[in-house]
Amino acid sequence: MTAAPADTPPRLTRLTFHGPLSEARATRLVERLARTSPATVLDIGCGWGELMLRLLTAAPAAKGVGIDLNAEDLARGRQNATDRGLSARVDFVEESALGTARGPADLVLCLGSGHALSEAEPPTHTAEVLRELRRLVADGGRVLLGEGFWQRTPTPGELSGMWPGASAEELYDLAGLVELAVAAGFRPEWIETAGMAEWEEFESGYQADAEVWLAGHGDHPLAAETRERLDRHRRAWMSYRGVLGLAYLTLVPTT
Repeated sequence: MTAAPADTPPRLTRLTFHGPLSEARATRLVERLARTSPATVLDIGCGWGELMLRLLTAAPAAKGVGIDLNAEDLARGRQNATDRGLSARVDFVEESALGTARGPADLVLCLGSGHALSEAEPPTHTAEVLRELRRLVADGGRVLLGEGFWQRTPTPGELSGMWPGASAEELYDLAGLVELAVAAGFRPEWIETAGMAEWEEFESGYQADAEVWLAGHGDHPLAAETRERLDRHRRAWMSYRGVLGLAYLTLVPTT
């Protein structure tokens, strides 16, 4: 990946995956999905596409396309693909996923990126995302959806500390999320959720480089805005810690 200039805060270099996903879970997901022998993989909101690249390694007949709007993350993905000898089998494309015509694919990944598929407001947002995923996956294929859910109903105080406008109505509980997937034309092959250790590794890794930089650059012109951003995110994490969950649903389209 391209490093940030030495005198500016580094970005996400501690993260392997841009989400609460452990190496052990990633290995199990790749093994399970590679057994379906996909020929085409579509990664929605791919970032640097780490899981997609691992799937392409495990499924040597497959080709992949990752879609995202972050040029820096896409460049990191392209470099990783080159380093692993996968550049001829994968494209990282800077474009919106809204209404994308890049499906249907044998395997569709959407890991914490449902916002890329729908501009609808909660709670209708999640149902629309699932309908889009059903459109984008080929019959007989798989969708791996990483989607937020409430582990319990958040209190008003917890909601006030989360993201702007957070409400108890915008997410479902796990059972409600799975039922929405079934209503959208899927059967749940596998239902699993990120554990606390995965969340803590992700949230700490998300901040760690910039926190260390800030500790040594308190008088830098970017210090004040970096401090505000880090403190805001940490307070939000402390508010949704143990309340916000992330489900990994392996979904099979019905015909």
